[in-house]
Amino acid sequence: MTRSAGGGAVPKGRSRRNFAGARPVMDDVARLAGVSKQTVSRVLNDNPAVRPETREAVLAAMSTLGYRPSRSARSLASGRTRMLGVISFDAARFGPASILTAINTAAQEAGYLVSSIALDTADRATVVRAVDTLSAEGADGVIAIAPQRWVGRALAEARLDTPLMVLENDLGKDASFVTADNHAGARMATEHLLAHGHATVRHIAGPTGWLSADRRVEAWRATLDAAGAEVHEPLVGDWSADSGYELGRRLAARPEVTAVFASNDQMALGVLRALHEAGRRVPDDVSVVGYDDIPEAAHLLPPLTTVRTDFPEIGTRSLRLLLSQLEGAPGAPAQALDHVVPVELIVRRSTGPAPGR
Repeated sequence: MTRSAGGGAVPKGRSRRNFAGARPVMDDVARLAGVSKQTVSRVLNDNPAVRPETREAVLAAMSTLGYRPSRSARSLASGRTRMLGVISFDAARFGPASILTAINTAAQEAGYLVSSIALDTADRATVVRAVDTLSAEGADGVIAIAPQRWVGRALAEARLDTPLMVLENDLGKDASFVTADNHAGARMATEHLLAHGHATVRHIAGPTGWLSADRRVEAWRATLDAAGAEVHEPLVGDWSADSGYELGRRLAARPEVTAVFASNDQMALGVLRALHEAGRRVPDDVSVVGYDDIPEAAHLLPPLTTVRTDFPEIGTRSLRLLLSQLEGAPGAPAQALDHVVPVELIVRRSTGPAPGR
């Protein structure tokens, strides 16, 4: 006889241990199914070498016992922790926060836990400590939401023994990366305003050194050059509505300014307020385009024309590419896959024909 945790007796050969509330373990499943513990482990990890009838017997035993495999059991069987690390910077912003949410959702659906480290600074020592922490926790792979150039340099110098997926930064052939098509987005925004007859487009850029901001500046300038339009130096903000407002006041005071492209929607929101206070009507006097398509963009007065970035797709795609490295998913190697996520111009009522058109 085998004594249960509750003090009762179970007939020999019977392996149910959940009758008294004790959680069944892998040994119980093996005995009930008449197989070895190793075979149960192979079933848990979808080993193709297991015969169909054996797999069915093991699954039936799991169902009968109410067995739920622990993460540690899976880890021992597979040699992996099924935990992924995420390093993020400026995680409170709409874009990074949306990406992180998508990564967590996709990881959960794939049977992985996510351990996240949010950093306020990204000097080399801080990044190395974050990498070391995730490595010590046994992360099978790491995703870095790294929108600044200096973050990319710090990651490139950090030694990481697990696969690395980088968002926004291209660290070279040793790391896959995923990014939105910032060049296309800025080009579409600028062309949209030029097509409405505006002589030129003023730009409120994001902080220097942020790759998305720098790429948008490059595309905005190239589009104006191609159209033969005058190119003014961009005004540099810090992504906040406050900076958009302060810079917007400077533009609102210039009667010749009729079109403004802001590098994100928060700065565009500040521009709208500055123009309103200066008595400049949008879009009758000045057209405004933002970037990202935050949820509030459609509810501003007027509703904001903007470039929609599919942040959930960026997060989901980065997770999928990382898992393709970890699990040997069929298909082309991660480096050969399309890593540029398309963007879309969303036209609303903040843009219109240039005055006098």
